[in-house]
Amino acid sequence: MKLQPSNPRYYSADHESFRASVRRFFETEVAPHADAWDEAGSFPRELYRKAAAAGLLQPGFPEAYGGVPCDAFYRMILFEERAWGGSGGIASGLFSHTIAAPPIAAAGSEAMKARVLPPILSGEKICALAITEPAAGSDVAQLATSARRDGGYYVVNGTKLYITSGMRADYLTVAVRTGGPGAGGVSLLLVEGDTPGLTRTPLKKMGWWASDTAQLFFDDCRVPVENLIGEAGKGFAAITKNFNHERLALAAAACGYAQVCYHDALEWARVRRTFGKRLADHQVVRHQLIDMATRIEATRALLDDLASRLDDGATPVAQIAMAKNLATRTFQFCADRAVQLLGGMGYMRGSRVERLYREVKVMMIGGGAEEIMKDLAARQLEI
Repeated sequence: MKLQPSNPRYYSADHESFRASVRRFFETEVAPHADAWDEAGSFPRELYRKAAAAGLLQPGFPEAYGGVPCDAFYRMILFEERAWGGSGGIASGLFSHTIAAPPIAAAGSEAMKARVLPPILSGEKICALAITEPAAGSDVAQLATSARRDGGYYVVNGTKLYITSGMRADYLTVAVRTGGPGAGGVSLLLVEGDTPGLTRTPLKKMGWWASDTAQLFFDDCRVPVENLIGEAGKGFAAITKNFNHERLALAAAACGYAQVCYHDALEWARVRRTFGKRLADHQVVRHQLIDMATRIEATRALLDDLASRLDDGATPVAQIAMAKNLATRTFQFCADRAVQLLGGMGYMRGSRVERLYREVKVMMIGGGAEEIMKDLAARQLEI
């Protein structure tokens, strides 16, 4: 459900056809199972292959390896419309390759790209990004996981935390320290999931239950030097660029989930009757719905503008940080209002808005916490 038709200045008929296909996939393949998969704490691996067959895993990746080059608006649509599956956990796990595989596509060797990207984009293999550590989250330059060169191998030791798809990933894009302290010593390595010395522990979370989240332990893992992604000591720049794409994707997803919350609250207000009339006929309820709609429209306008800037070749780092904060705040507001309007029903397990309410907070933290985003924007604007 769109509050208003998409702006034709930005979205073509092909964009809208893609939007319809993405929404159809999530409404048919995900939404009917969201409750069961959430309670189970996982979803079938077959879903990756189904998503690939529907053309959802390939956008934004090079055609030579099975991808589909596209503009920023296709990517915005993909992340926004996945909200109609009603589960951030399923979506985050299903699309973990969108944060793990771009560094491979951008900086990996030709041999690495040819070997790794096709099975990821066909849904046969799963890829995860491993950056965060117990003592280094947003401050990537301080990460401690080491990769010591030993002949034709890097010997990796350390721990990674809060890794989405960390339990089931076949490939891990891992940030490691190959050099001295600070950003200049950071590199990226592709670590195979069956590497001896790699162990994984599942983590339990407030939300995103269906997405496996892991702590990873590297104990003298020997990784071939040809698995270095890009140049040694150049990993920090690749991570920073990747963060910008991740944050915009999170912002688009948050806007999508806000729209789902608005949709469910509006549908409930139209059928629920109190004191002889529909909830929607009470002025106080109508005002709450309009407050939700206003924030969603403002967020969508900013996201459309940012996608346009990206397609024009700009790198609006500060504005992307602002957009992530605005979008996740919009999602938080709409989820809270939706639960309030649904009352007891909104508090029940199995209610879509109850699940989304639990999932809001991780989106305000993941990809860079709100406070980090404000500091980043301030530095970019030279405040």
